[in-house]
Amino acid sequence: MPSPQEIVALNQRLLEAIAAADWKTYEELCDPELTCFEPEARGHLVQGLAFHRFYFDLGASSAARNTSVASPVVKFCGDDVAVVAYIRLTQKVSDEGQPATTATEETRIWQRQGNRWRHVHFHRSAPA
Repeated sequence: MPSPQEIVALNQRLLEAIAAADWKTYEELCDPELTCFEPEARGHLVQGLAFHRFYFDLGASSAARNTSVASPVVKFCGDDVAVVAYIRLTQKVSDEGQPATTATEETRIWQRQGNRWRHVHFHRSAPA
C-alpha cells in the first residue's frame, strides 16, 4: 500500500497536468470511464474523458498560475482504493494585473489497477 504522501503527490501531478492542459499525462492518470460531478457539468454526472478533453483542447492559459493543495486528507478503502479530500487553491493574475486566488473543494478517488493507480472519480465544488 502506498503512503498518503504518495497519493497526494500523484494527485498533485494530475492537478499540474490540468493546469498545463497536458492531455497525455491526464489521460495516463485517469481511468477511461472516469466519473465526476463538477460545476461545468451543471449538476449532471459526467462519465468518460470526452467532456474533459474539450477543455484541454482549448489549451493552457498564458497567464501565470499556481495550484496548491491545502489540508489534504487521504483515506484508504482497502489496498486498492484511496480517497483524497482537500481544498485546491489556484493563484493567478487577473486581466487587470491584480493577483487573485480561487478555492474549490475537491474529493478524488484513486484505484489501483494492475500495477498503477488511476483516477476514477472526483467531485469538485466552490466553497459554500
